[in-house]
Parts: sequence; structure tokens; C-alpha cells
Amino acid sequence: MASTNDLKNGMVLKIDNGLWSVVEFQHVKPGKGPAFVRTKLKNFMSGKIVDKTFNAGVKVETANVDRSDMQYLYKDGDDYVFMDTKTYDQINIPATAVGDAANFLLENQEAIVAQNDGTVLYVELPASVVLEITHTEPGLQGDRSTGGTKPATLETGAEIQVPLFLEQGTKVKVDTRDGSYLGRVS
Repeated sequence: MASTNDLKNGMVLKIDNGLWSVVEFQHVKPGKGPAFVRTKLKNFMSGKIVDKTFNAGVKVETANVDRSDMQYLYKDGDDYVFMDTKTYDQINIPATAVGDAANFLLENQEAIVAQNDGTVLYVELPASVVLEITHTEPGLQGDRSTGGTKPATLETGAEIQVPLFLEQGTKVKVDTRDGSYLGRVS
């Protein structure tokens, strides 16, 4: 159990027999009346996001989440196969649990897998990864880093926006949270 005053982004709560992740929260102290906490919660099973308001200081049940370092091995149909780096046990994780992380996932890459009672909740990648551009339109003379952007396809198949001067075969650093270009890697 935890108080609503202890809520943090990413915290997992048990509400109505479901697991919900705190996407964002805000403590509100109105001029009149008691304080309350306004939250945005995401359901792990359905992916639905709801707004929920709690009175300040109310107890909420937290879920036990085991986070373990795993290595992505390969894709097997719709599942992704990961290996625990400590026990070498392999588990299949459905694409719905992997989510947007699949856009930046390369074989043998390290990731954190969060589980609750054997159910995989989510896969968390490092904040940034280095990937190679496999396809982009060629740059033109006069394209500068301060100019516009163009679409580029990465080795994972994901498409991001990159500066005009980048060419095919260039390694780039990509933010895994929003898929934005962070810079070139030499």
C-alpha cells in the first residue's frame, strides 16, 4: 500500500483487479476544499488511458513489479524471445507487451523487462540507441544541419526524421522514448 502523496510516474497500481501504470500525476491544492491528486493511468492489458482523481493521503494498492535485465535474442512469429542474463532462461514476450520498443530493438540488445506474477508488463530500452540508416533520399549540395529534415529508415525498419545532410549507412543516435534524432555517431 502507498499513499497518493507517494505517487510517481511509472509506478504500477492495482485498481479494480487491473494493473495500471501512472503516466502522469499532479497534486492540486484548491483555495477552497481538500487537496487531491489528479492522475492519468494506463491499463497494461488494454492500453486504455483514463483520468482518475484521488483525495490526498488516500491509500492505494501498489503492484509488485520485478524488473530484470534481459537480452533480446530473436523474433518468433508475433513473439519476441528474451533471455535472462543471470539465469539464461528464455521467455517469449508478445508484441503487445513490447510495444513501441520494437521499433528500436536489435538482436543481442540489453533491455529491462518488468513482470508482475509472471505476466510481462513492459519492455524498457536504454534512453538512446545507436542504429544505422538503411535508406534515405540522397542529400543535395547546400543541405546544412540547420535546415529541414527528411524521413530515414533505420536497420530495425522504423522511420524517423533526420537532417537533410545525412546519408545511407550513417550511424545515428535515436531517443527510444519518442523516436527523435539525437545526433550522428562516428
